[in-house]
Amino acid sequence: MVQVLHSLPKFEHADLIVGVETSDDAGVFRLRPDLAVVNTVDFFTPIVDDPYLFGQIAAANALSDIFAMGGEPKTALNIVCFPKEKMDIQVLGDILRGGADKAREAGVVVVGGHSVVDEEIKYGMAITGVIHPDRVFRNIGIQEGDALILTKALGTGIITTALKKGKASKESLQAAIASMATLNNTASAVMRNYPVHACSDVTGYGLLGHALEMASGSSVTLILESSKLPLLHRTARLAQKGYLTGGCKRNREYLKDKITIEKTVPEALVETALDPQTSGGLLIALPQKHSDRLVQELQDKGVKASCVIGYATSLQKACVRLV
Repeated sequence: MVQVLHSLPKFEHADLIVGVETSDDAGVFRLRPDLAVVNTVDFFTPIVDDPYLFGQIAAANALSDIFAMGGEPKTALNIVCFPKEKMDIQVLGDILRGGADKAREAGVVVVGGHSVVDEEIKYGMAITGVIHPDRVFRNIGIQEGDALILTKALGTGIITTALKKGKASKESLQAAIASMATLNNTASAVMRNYPVHACSDVTGYGLLGHALEMASGSSVTLILESSKLPLLHRTARLAQKGYLTGGCKRNREYLKDKITIEKTVPEALVETALDPQTSGGLLIALPQKHSDRLVQELQDKGVKASCVIGYATSLQKACVRLV
């Protein structure tokens, strides 16, 4: 996809603040000096069996891109692919109800949508938000010495893969669902009060993939400390048993010549750092002197998994090192 995007003609406009050049989480377009719109879209196939929960998770995942940019989501359009000849239409109703409830929780109005008949269920949302043009958090801009904070535990891909094979425990599944269905709105609101240099949400490229995007765009090297990574219930054990997504394997192949992984890092933690996340946490970079206070406030506001997982140094041979 990245190769395709780079081959397309670039759109240029005086009011285009964020486009596709840096693989940012959303596009930002200035309407006036004090107001810009933030646009994003995301949809995917079910990763849990319960249609209502799937709707909630898909909506939270789509909304996350707006929160990662520091924006406030306002409206949503449903995107639906559904095999109406093979499946009870009530399933679709439950999916849409889950999405609507999560949108309502975020203060977002669902204003419509579009559906097509397909062989497989797919659901998500196109989200429009607002932001001040001077207060956009991009995935570039990290400075040497910055601390890196992650706001959600890792392992959703590993756990949902184990679920498909009947090997995920009730506790692991509950932890993964709770994490995926949790909005990043609180984390976004809290970080807006700090001198954040860069932010992105951790999704399909895994922690290491999104860290690479941030590091390469900022011309720094990010040191990620494997011992500090927050993990969902029994994620490491499931990774050891080989419950890995196809996305994890693709991420490893793509990143193998672009990052450095120390030999001392346990393989289960490597797999977890490569694991594609659904509705993952925010990866925030800010001056180290503010990191402890931000983590404490995040935890006090209910973002309990928040922790410092690494730091930025001057650019080295590899843009990302997992140690």
